[in-house]
Amino acid sequence: MTTPFPFTAVVGQDDLRLALLLNAVSPAVGGVLVRGEKGTAKSTAVRALSALLPEVPVVAGCRFSCDPAAPDPSCPDGPHEPGNGATRPSRMVELPVGASEDRLVGALDIERALAEGVKAFEPGLLADAHRGILYVDEVNLLHDHLVDLLLDAAAMGASYVEREGVSVRHASKFLLVGTMNPEEGELRPQLLDRFGLTVEVAASREPDQRVEVVRRRLAYDDDPAGFAARWADEETAVRQRVVAARELLPSVRLGDGALRQIAATCAAFEVDGMRADIVMARTATALAAWAGRTDVLAEDVRQAALLALPHRRRRNPFDAPGLDEDKLDETLEEFGGSDDDQPDPDGPGGGGGQPPSSDGPQADGGGSGAQPEAGEGGEPQPSGAGSGEQSAVRATEPFRTKVLSVPGLGDGAAGRRSRARTEHGRTTGARRPQGALTKLHLAATVQAAAPHQRARGRSGRGLVVRRDDLRQATREGREGNLVLFVVDASGSMAARQRMSAVKGAVLSLLLDAYQRRDKVGLVTFRGTTGEVALPPTSSVDAAAARLETLPTGGRTPLAAGLLRAHMVLRVERLRDPARRALVVVVTDGRATGGLEPVALAGRAARLFAAEGVASVVVDCESGPVRLGLAGQLAGELGGTAVTLDELRADSIAGLVKDVQGGSKRRAA
Repeated sequence: MTTPFPFTAVVGQDDLRLALLLNAVSPAVGGVLVRGEKGTAKSTAVRALSALLPEVPVVAGCRFSCDPAAPDPSCPDGPHEPGNGATRPSRMVELPVGASEDRLVGALDIERALAEGVKAFEPGLLADAHRGILYVDEVNLLHDHLVDLLLDAAAMGASYVEREGVSVRHASKFLLVGTMNPEEGELRPQLLDRFGLTVEVAASREPDQRVEVVRRRLAYDDDPAGFAARWADEETAVRQRVVAARELLPSVRLGDGALRQIAATCAAFEVDGMRADIVMARTATALAAWAGRTDVLAEDVRQAALLALPHRRRRNPFDAPGLDEDKLDETLEEFGGSDDDQPDPDGPGGGGGQPPSSDGPQADGGGSGAQPEAGEGGEPQPSGAGSGEQSAVRATEPFRTKVLSVPGLGDGAAGRRSRARTEHGRTTGARRPQGALTKLHLAATVQAAAPHQRARGRSGRGLVVRRDDLRQATREGREGNLVLFVVDASGSMAARQRMSAVKGAVLSLLLDAYQRRDKVGLVTFRGTTGEVALPPTSSVDAAAARLETLPTGGRTPLAAGLLRAHMVLRVERLRDPARRALVVVVTDGRATGGLEPVALAGRAARLFAAEGVASVVVDCESGPVRLGLAGQLAGELGGTAVTLDELRADSIAGLVKDVQGGSKRRAA
């Protein structure tokens, strides 16, 4: 078994370590979400936490970790006899991003259930994580159907497996811990709210800290067991402090003054619902217990707000979480508790809320606190920008757009845009299972087994079912697509009011892509060439940031922009062949530079049509005289042209919902 990196050897990242320790003291806090750039010891710190947790009393032999003091009456392994207790170390169960539904919730043997009436159940990760930690690395990449199951288990404290009339229920109360890189996309709001605390981490920029990071990491890699032994005393001290804080926790008093500060802070930052107030109260209480106090101080309330509110405050979809600390201090001062509620901070246990210091940086990176998120490079500077470049203009307010989707039936990643064959959705048919049976089509199974009952010697009422009779249900749901934006940033688009409207339209489409779980990419063209402003990514907010700083000016190399987009699609098809693409070209259709630029653009567009790539041209042409070049481009692409006004969901003009205009023309 691999020796984990010691928790106390992770130096810096004070907020991260404190948030994890508060959950160890009070699991009711609700877990923690760790956001930060790659290589900042997020996973290292989380995996090291389990070694600091006290042992858990369990019923001996129970696969579902029932508490011997109060066993679950509906436990599948029950009923349990009293006095059959044992202890085991606390578990940290990791949920892989690509796990199946059966691996998460467990699996029923449907063949035995139908033929023998036996509930043969194999527990999943939710059962293993009961009364422990469920850790999801890259939680923002978790498939939607797994997120739904996590939400259900977190809300009810139990996991239900329901398949073809056979059901199993078991308790599943766990501490949810997730790590993510915001560059790869954000979390669904429902799951985000389920994390009690959130922490932003970033690598230190101090050379001395970075040197210590490398020194400790190399020492651990050379001799993990020896390195851990050198930190054994510090680990034991923290483990004992966690146990002491747990014992003190029921005695901590949360006075009316602190409660007023909590309520006022949540109201000031306009958080939705009451979960934030409850989490702040539990966090402040855990902070006091961790500091060895029995009273909650104003400093505990402030620290609790910094950990519990950043991901809950109302914000625009592309804004990073965070709090205005000046506003927080003003609110706490205005609604400060009475002197009776605030013991002397210099008394016993004063100055709590800090994790144990280890006098150095952590294993994979240093620094702590809310730092600006790492982007994917600096502001794009197209190499072919011609003279007359204008500064970037701000986008107009985004609006709700009509639905654009790819025609046909795909097999891509789970999402909410286009039709696809999925594991979840409405049942459309049945087939023989390829591998393990996951979704039984009961009617088709019975129909396959019925003709053979006499030959199989059926004598009673039960149906004789064999494995060859089982049929897998085929289902249709929705998939996420690659939405590749090809934006004209040339001089023909450079009128400030016009470009502002164009950016507003693209921002609106980006918001739609964010909600539908798409990958996005951004190609721009101006001057003499097309540039990849943002390679395909799940970070829609990164695309919004690139759009915000997009300069304009120069000639209109439409053909170069289309060819660059075609190259991006060709590379992405090799990386992710199941994900279908939707190309959105934002232009007025004009083309300049070289010989016959319009004809060259037409030839480039026909490459997309030949490969059946779904496309939409957003026609940005304005003024009384219109050339209709954007419509011609849409015809060459085999797609559909819409105006900026038609793009709005509330517009009167119609829009082909599945981008099928070009498909119908090709079929004709």
